[in-house]
This record gives sequence, C-alpha cells and structure tokens, in this order.
Amino acid sequence: MQIQDLPYPDPGVPDARSGPRFLWWLFRNQLGGQLKSLAWGLLHFASVSALPFCVGLAVQAVVDGSGTRLAVAGGLMALCCVGNALGDTFLHRTAVTNWITAAARVQQLLARKTAMLGSALTRRVAAGEVVAVSTGDVEKIGWFVEAVSRFTAAAVTIVLVCVGLVVYEPSLGAVVAVGLPVLALAVLPLLPRATRRADVQREKAGRATELASDTVAGLRVLRGIGGEELFLDRYRGASQEVRHAAVRSARMWSLISAIQVLLPGLLLIAAVWHGVHLAREGRIGVGELVTVYSSVMILTYPLRHFEEIAMAYSFSRPSAKRAARVLALERATDTAGSRAAEAPAGDLYDPGTGLLAPAGLLTAVVCGDPDAAGRLAERLGGHPSQEGTSALLGGVPLDELPLDCARTAVLVQDKDPVLLSGTLRELLDVPASGAVAAEDALDAAQCRDVLAALSQGSLDAGDPMDARITERGRSLSGGQRQRLALARSLITDPEVLVLDEPTSAVDSHTEARIAEGVRRLRAGRTTVVFTSSPLLLDRAEHVVFLHDDKVAAVGTHRDLLSGEPGYRAVVTRETDEETAARHGGDGAGSAQDRDAVPGEGVPHQDGVRHPDDDLDEHGVLLRGDDPHRLEEIEETA
Repeated sequence: MQIQDLPYPDPGVPDARSGPRFLWWLFRNQLGGQLKSLAWGLLHFASVSALPFCVGLAVQAVVDGSGTRLAVAGGLMALCCVGNALGDTFLHRTAVTNWITAAARVQQLLARKTAMLGSALTRRVAAGEVVAVSTGDVEKIGWFVEAVSRFTAAAVTIVLVCVGLVVYEPSLGAVVAVGLPVLALAVLPLLPRATRRADVQREKAGRATELASDTVAGLRVLRGIGGEELFLDRYRGASQEVRHAAVRSARMWSLISAIQVLLPGLLLIAAVWHGVHLAREGRIGVGELVTVYSSVMILTYPLRHFEEIAMAYSFSRPSAKRAARVLALERATDTAGSRAAEAPAGDLYDPGTGLLAPAGLLTAVVCGDPDAAGRLAERLGGHPSQEGTSALLGGVPLDELPLDCARTAVLVQDKDPVLLSGTLRELLDVPASGAVAAEDALDAAQCRDVLAALSQGSLDAGDPMDARITERGRSLSGGQRQRLALARSLITDPEVLVLDEPTSAVDSHTEARIAEGVRRLRAGRTTVVFTSSPLLLDRAEHVVFLHDDKVAAVGTHRDLLSGEPGYRAVVTRETDEETAARHGGDGAGSAQDRDAVPGEGVPHQDGVRHPDDDLDEHGVLLRGDDPHRLEEIEETA
C-alpha cells in the first residue's frame, strides 16, 4: 500500500483484545512495507558499518606502501557511500509510508466504528477520548509500527558487525562483542519506570483533552451561568498536571539517553586502551586498530534505535490500548442483520414500555423522565435495551435488520443534534427519499429568519444555501440550530421519524407554526415526538403518557388533560402543592374545574411562568398573543 492509494478499500477486522495484540495485527497487515523497510535499512546500516573496515584497510595500505590495496579500499569506500545514500533515502521513504499507512488504517477503523455505533458511541466512551484516539494516538501507534523494521535492521547489523570484528581481530572483537549486548540491555531496568511515567502522562493528557472538549461544547451555557472562569481554572489545573507528568517522563528518558551516550564511550575507551597495548606488542597493525576504533564509533548509531524502539513502544502501548478499547465496542446486534434488507412498514411498537405508534400518524410521547425518554428513543432507532428487547416496525425487530436498512426505515433526531461546519447546502445534502424538497423542509421548520441570519453573516454568499455554518453552528442561537436540524431530518423523509424534544429552545409562537408544518409535511408518514409542550401535544393525532417506563394512558391531548392527573402535572409542570391548591386540597376534579388564575400564568416548557400565559377551557397552554390559539378558542366558542 502506497500513500497515493489511501484510503484502504477495506481496513480489515482488527484484533482489539488488547493493545499489544492490536499493534501486532497492524504490523502483520503491512508486512510487505515492513520487509521493504527492513531491506533498505539493512543496506543503509551495513554500508555505514562497513566504512570502518574500508578506512582501516586504507590506513594499513598506506603504512605498507601498497597502492593496489589503497585503490581497492577507495573503491570499497565509494561503494559504501553509494549504498549508504540509497539505503538512507529509501529507508526514510518506506518508513514514512509505513507510518502514514498505519495511522490511516487506524483512522479508517475508528471512522467505521463511529459510523456503526452512531450516537451510542459517546454514551459508552467520552467524546474527548474519541478525539484523543483519532488524533494524537494514531501518530504514536504509527510511529511504533514503522520503527519495528528499522530497529530490526539495526539489531541485525550490530550482530553482523560483532561477528565480523571477532573474525577480523579476535582479541579486540571479543571485547566489542561482549560489551555491545551489555550496552543494548543496560537500559532495560529503567524502561518499566519510564513506561509508567509515560502512561501517567498519557492518562492526564487524555483527561485534560476530555475536559477541554466538554468545556468547549458547553461554553455557551457556561457563559450564561457565569461558570466560564471556574472551568477555565479546572483546565489550568489539569494542564499543569500534564506538564508536571511530562517533565517527570522527560527526566527518565533523558537519563536513558545519557546512559546510551555514556556506556558506548566507556566501551570505546576500553577497546582503544586494549588495542594500543596490542599494537605496542606488535600483535595487531595500525589499520586493524583504526578499524576496531571506527567500528565502535559507528555502532553507536544503530544502538540509538534500541532507545527509540523502547520510547515508541512506551508511548504507543497506552495509545493502542485506548484505540483497542474503542474498536472493541460492538453494536448489540450484527450490523449485517439476520433478515433480508427490505424496509418494513407498519406500526412502531416497543415491547419494553408497551408504546405503540400507529402507522401514518403523528404520535406524541410524554415522559416525565428525560433520561428514560432518551433511552426509549434509542430503542426506537434499532438499539436494543439492556434486556435485549428491540422495537418492532411492522412486526419486524429492528435489530434483526441490516444496519443500513434499519437506519433508512427509522431516523432518530437526538435532543442535542450536531451541525457540522460547511455551507447550508452541504448540511442539507443527506440521504433522502427525494419526496421532500429542501425549501419545503425549511419552511416547515420555520427557518426563514435562520436563512436571513446566515445571509447577513456571509456577505460573499448570494444564495442563502451557500452561506457557511460555523463548527457546531456556534454562531447561531439554540433555537436556530434546533430548527436547522429539524429541517435536515424532514428532508430525509424516513418511514418513521423520531424527534426527541425538537422545539425545546423555540418560543411558543414559532413552536406552534413548527407543529403545524411538521404535521402537514409528515402527513401519512409515521412520526413520533417526545415532548411535554402543549402546543405540540395539541396537534398530535395520538398521545401516549409514560409513567415508570410503562404506558400509563393513551388518547388525545385534551382527553388526557381531563382524565389523567399525572399527565396534566407533567405537561403543566404543576407541583403536588399547586395541584392540591387548585382543587381545594383534594387533588381531584376535571380539567374544566381547574381554571387558571388570571395574570399568574402557568409554566411553559422551559419551566418559567410567563404573566401572559393562560389555559383555555381544555387546559391547553395559551400565550395571550398567540393568534393560532386564539383562532382555535374562537372556533370552540
């Protein structure tokens, strides 16, 4: 695999049982590139290590006055220089290729896992950890994978040089052959401590990244409550912990580097001292002494790769462990599915709660626990519960369908949908049936003011569809982001659309128009809306009230207001004391008897009482200047 051939057609199925197994799997899957790197590395190191023999041969030729041997030595030196140049150039090329292709393979695996798990990924792994794995960790993993072949070439070269020195000059070669393994293994006692310090640094850096990611994601809220400085101080503290851990780790690695410089120097001194005595005794020539001296000097270069491979493994091991932990996550069912890839149709049913959303109707679900509503929305999207139960569409369990087919049949819009950066046209360019035009979806979601705001913010965009949206839509208000996300969901036109609090950040006037637009645009299609807003509930054709994760009542909004006290308490945000006071202390009575106190208002969906809020004779929340509700009251009267 070459860099220009990326991405991989199929990155493969990783061995994610542990970090070392994952590293070994990556190495095996680019064995061809590793062998190329090993071959060029052997040429490079062998050419460098052969130079001392050539130099020693030349010196001895000059001492002996042999022009022929001097010419042969010069030719061998030229050949070694050519081999060194070629080997170094192509070793670097293949090493970088191995590094980048290994990192790209990991990124593809992470992207595939993210697409498979969807929103369930961040519920099981912190978003900051996913970011850390897909950025810094992939580089460290790629570094170790490519360093293995260079280390192998260096180790083979050292063995060959030691054997050559023993054969060339046994007395001096024996000193070098005994000393070099000691040098290579001298740092082993320090590696566990260095690895632990590197792990601590990586762990603290991961926590700091998670904190930064969470802080940035909630920056708007933090500013609203005055908590920006508090979280900034927390990040400063986390950053200082990372710095202290990095300094401690660097001290250990600097000690290892110092040993790698000191011990070869001591070996060189010992070899020269012993060689000088041998030369004085006439047992070796000057050329042989120069050869041994030069060989020891040159061998410090491949020895440095022992330190590098130790560092690469120490830094890549925790990174590989984190990557393996993410890649080991699995969807509760096989993504291939056990049924044919045919999109089912019919009623949507959840066995766990007993929720039934009739086909072709707008069903509103009221649940007092937002977390329970989120779990139910996830099940309706095809993710089984912890007990293994899955929602059924037309009697077909969604978890038995292929993942692509299930996502085509049911689309779930989370409570906090994400807007990616880019133009509005790119945002709305999603897989769709083609039955809903972008203009119709934007109108239904009441996005006219959003288009105007985007046009004003992008002076070079003549068409609002070409206006750019900043990362996560941070330049827009919460309500504007919600409406754009709703328009994107409406464009897809799935068989079943599940919306979790799609208008929680929208004012009541806009919310009423959105309710009408969604009902009109989704006519004849199954739509499930998790909400407690009376404006949405009043326009729903079918309302389900959940209590303790079970269906407690089913009917229309007005019927449930009249006959279900628990439903009314959730919708109107009444406390027990308020309910008792409203009914004279007995907590009973019909909706007709529960008259709103003029001027006080009732809680709206944001939990705040507005002085101009009121209830109509059916208990439906009415803001005094809402023309839609006034028309309905007049018609009822």
